[in-house]
Amino acid sequence: MNYYLNIGSNIGDRRRNISRAVGMINSTFGTTVRCSRPVESEPWGFSSANTFVNEGIVLQSDRQPLDVLAALQQVERSISDTSHRNADGSYRDRVIDIDIVAIDGMTIDSPTLKVPHPHFAERDFYIIPMQELAPAWTHPRTKLTPGEMLRQLAAVQQA
Repeated sequence: MNYYLNIGSNIGDRRRNISRAVGMINSTFGTTVRCSRPVESEPWGFSSANTFVNEGIVLQSDRQPLDVLAALQQVERSISDTSHRNADGSYRDRVIDIDIVAIDGMTIDSPTLKVPHPHFAERDFYIIPMQELAPAWTHPRTKLTPGEMLRQLAAVQQA
C-alpha cells in the first residue's frame, strides 16, 4: 500500500526536524520514502508567529493502517513528547507532526484514524505535496485529483 504522509514542523530547526522524522520512518519501515519539496505555510487553525515547513512523503508498506499509525506516533514521540494540542483541544506550535493524509484509494473512518484526512481539501500544504508525489491520485470520496482540489481551494479563497 502507498501511505501518503505529511510531516510538519514550526519550532526549532524545522527542516532538520523533518529530515530526522524521514530518517526514522525509513529505519522503522526498512524502506526509503519519496519526499516532496518543502512547502512553507502559515499555521492552520491557530495563530502563531512561527510558520510551518511541511513535506509530503510516500511510504510503501504492507503493514495495516493502525500499525503504521502507531509506528508514526512513536516516531513523533521520539523527536518530541510535547502534545500537539493545548488542554482545551486547540492546536499549538509543534516540533514535529506526522499525519496520514491518504492510503491509496482507501477510506477509513474510525475513532483513531480517518483517511483521507478530514481536512485534506482545506489545506494547500497537504495538496501541493500530493500534487507533486501523486498527481493522478483521486480522492476516494470527491473523485478529485490534487490539481483539481488546488483549483477548487483557490476559487474558495478568492471568493
